[in-house]
Amino acid sequence: MISIRALLTENALADEFVSAFHARRLPEKFFYWFPLSVRAWLALCSDGAYRNFVRSRSLIARSGAELARLFPVAPLEVVSLGAGQGDKDLLLLEALRARGARVSYVPVDTSQALLEMACAGALSAGFPAQGLKADFTDRTHLQALAAGPEAPRRLVLLLGNTLGAFDPIAEARDLARLLRPDDALLVDGEVYAGDATVAGYDNPLNRRFAWAPLNAVGIRDSDGELVFEAADDPRLPGLHLIPKHFRAGRDVEALLGGEGLRLARGERLAMNHSYKYAADTFLRILSEAGLSARWQGRSDDGRFLMALASPA
Repeated sequence: MISIRALLTENALADEFVSAFHARRLPEKFFYWFPLSVRAWLALCSDGAYRNFVRSRSLIARSGAELARLFPVAPLEVVSLGAGQGDKDLLLLEALRARGARVSYVPVDTSQALLEMACAGALSAGFPAQGLKADFTDRTHLQALAAGPEAPRRLVLLLGNTLGAFDPIAEARDLARLLRPDDALLVDGEVYAGDATVAGYDNPLNRRFAWAPLNAVGIRDSDGELVFEAADDPRLPGLHLIPKHFRAGRDVEALLGGEGLRLARGERLAMNHSYKYAADTFLRILSEAGLSARWQGRSDDGRFLMALASPA
């Protein structure tokens, strides 16, 4: 039986969606909430054109045994933040088990559907799994993730450039406070490559994924346009932001649970964003958050950097 604890309810998500829409923004979590969004996400991950998924997954597959050797043969709790469907996590769980670690798995996500998939995959492979439906960017939820005094050593995962979906500087500091001295964080980030990075978003499956939460509430492709941009974050050299927004080409009305949500022609709805990094900037963010990288790996094309870090 799949076991999932909920700190974040579906009613709370619905209320937050309405509030966010009125504020003309669409946060990251809602790109994985609707069934249509989940289908679009899984289709995107199954297509080789989505290079970030390929890079992150192949790096885990190639480095899993090496990473597993960095942990003692002892109980280990693997907590995956923004776990999604958990397929990358499962590769690492298998490598840790082969090493002899006694692994338990705690996937954390705001998407009920993806959490069910992550738990089901782990259970089918013989791992104990307890899902947690929570928003780890919420300080209250993050505090609830703190390990109890009797909890085993932890490996916290934040994979697929998930750090870049938020404010990476603030989020790295929050995550550092979650770790105990013997715990570790495995985190990755996309290395910025100028125009090639922005061009990577311009493919049909990625656009379908970006459109999915809008389509789910009745906004169609013909109602406006998605605009991808690129900007530098002035807080650090080598910190780059790819934001996107929907611009209404005519007056539109979205519907959620029978409630009308209107956008006037020309209005913008800010959507989720993605930070990219120069490699040394990514490592600097971890260091300034109080984390020391004890292992680093790069994807075959050099465009993805992964680090295993512990409290300094």
